[in-house]
Amino acid sequence: MSGKKEKSSEKREKRLQEISLLRTIHYSDHQRWWSEETIAVVTGANRGIGFEIAKQLAGHGLTVILTSRDTRVGIEAAKVLQEGGFNVDVHQLNILDNESVSEFAKWIKEKYGGVDILINNAGVNYNIGSGNSMEFAKQVIDTNYYGTKNMVKVMIPLMRPSAAGARIVNVSSRLGKLNGRRSRIEDEALREKLSNLETLSEELIDNMVSTFLQQVENNSWQSGGWPQKFTDYAVSKLAVNLYSVLMANQLAERPEGEKIYINCYCPGWVKTAMTSWAGNVSAEHAADTGVWLALLPNKEVTGKLFAERRELKL
Repeated sequence: MSGKKEKSSEKREKRLQEISLLRTIHYSDHQRWWSEETIAVVTGANRGIGFEIAKQLAGHGLTVILTSRDTRVGIEAAKVLQEGGFNVDVHQLNILDNESVSEFAKWIKEKYGGVDILINNAGVNYNIGSGNSMEFAKQVIDTNYYGTKNMVKVMIPLMRPSAAGARIVNVSSRLGKLNGRRSRIEDEALREKLSNLETLSEELIDNMVSTFLQQVENNSWQSGGWPQKFTDYAVSKLAVNLYSVLMANQLAERPEGEKIYINCYCPGWVKTAMTSWAGNVSAEHAADTGVWLALLPNKEVTGKLFAERRELKL
């Protein structure tokens, strides 16, 4: 291992130890804006990061709705938490299926009256190591970007008013940084439009991913200025990050008592099925920043990207 890699590894290990310590510090009574009546929805929570997020939120005393595309698997995952004494409910949810999303929204409104926290964790990735897998580009974009966006739009009307504000946390990636060294798009004019709130729009983001998919289809993506590694995943998470910034700006106009804060976070390269267990971060550590963002007390943080409880420049 080179000296640079050793320093990077040591730095990461030190930060993980710091986070472990932070997780042992309990929230004081004046910081706890939530209770067992607080409803948190976690998508794709039957395993991996989503399961750990659900477990940690429930451990803080919230009521967690664990969702899973596969009903049977979701029930089994929820049972594990329920048997551990956690207040967890479960419902089927496929974020790519509009009927499934609508049915879930109807169910949660009828049973709980609304939602306080939404964790958009459901996602896919077919990139292994540092290579690409463009065969599944459309599925990656549809799930990671359009699926997440659809959940945000459907759930916002169900988010309950409160003095602390409702929370949306999108599990994303630092690979989706607009000006990242390894993964940025090369079109400077497009980057400029995407980085400016006056020109950033949902249509612009949709056009970006549409252009990318068209170039994947005609095999011209490599000359299109897209990230050359983890390409489809990086583009999908860039779209999620940008959409979150856009929504944060729009939601900021809501009156006090009806605020909704939306942020993204990068869990890192996690030891889960999605990475074929090749990651260097446990699901427990990976879930921490998402839970921390969901429970931030008295901090109006919104439209940001975080990793290891630290803000990253998008």
